[in-house]
Amino acid sequence: MIPFLKKLGKNNNKAWFDANRPLYAQAKSEFEEFVTSLVAAYGKHDPSIAHLSAKECIFRINRDVRFSKDKSPYKTNFGASISSGGKKSPFAGYYVHIEPGASFAGGGMWMPMPEQLAMVRQEIDYNYDEFLSILRSPAFKKQYGELYKGDDVSLTRVPKGYEADNPAAEYLRLKSFIAMRPITDEEITSGDLEKICVNAFKALKPLVEFINRTIA
Repeated sequence: MIPFLKKLGKNNNKAWFDANRPLYAQAKSEFEEFVTSLVAAYGKHDPSIAHLSAKECIFRINRDVRFSKDKSPYKTNFGASISSGGKKSPFAGYYVHIEPGASFAGGGMWMPMPEQLAMVRQEIDYNYDEFLSILRSPAFKKQYGELYKGDDVSLTRVPKGYEADNPAAEYLRLKSFIAMRPITDEEITSGDLEKICVNAFKALKPLVEFINRTIA
């Protein structure tokens, strides 16, 4: 997977892609086999995703360039969203991203619709001690350290309806609730990738369940 993606990163155009479709087909097949095996392995810990096929989880490599200044036609990564209902599901779930020098495993809920976001924030406000205990658990801390709080997922102020001094303010400002465990290129080819992802997902499961109970 990594060798193909590196080459694609240097040759992100349709002519090169068409000429190298056999390389893409091989790399895609490797990723599909990995996702199939990962779903089977992690499905033993979370039955809600055990029924999924790789096709239901894996995103297309073609980019949607309609509203982007970057007109590169292809993504330079393989990605799979493993959640109840598959990649188009509104539920929180797990994600694996394979990209040279920028791979990671993790998940959560990315940019939910306003009504869903409001429900998650309310759940955090009402059950902040429980939410905090999930983030402070040894397993979560070891895998992720903390939730992602980049400017692209954070408001500058708490949303309407909450006081600025709310104990949960730093989390109520979030528009997404995700955590990421970096994966090195060496780990991808080490033979331990599935184990790495399973352990990352297991540490994330309490957060996924906390979020999903609000929108079920």
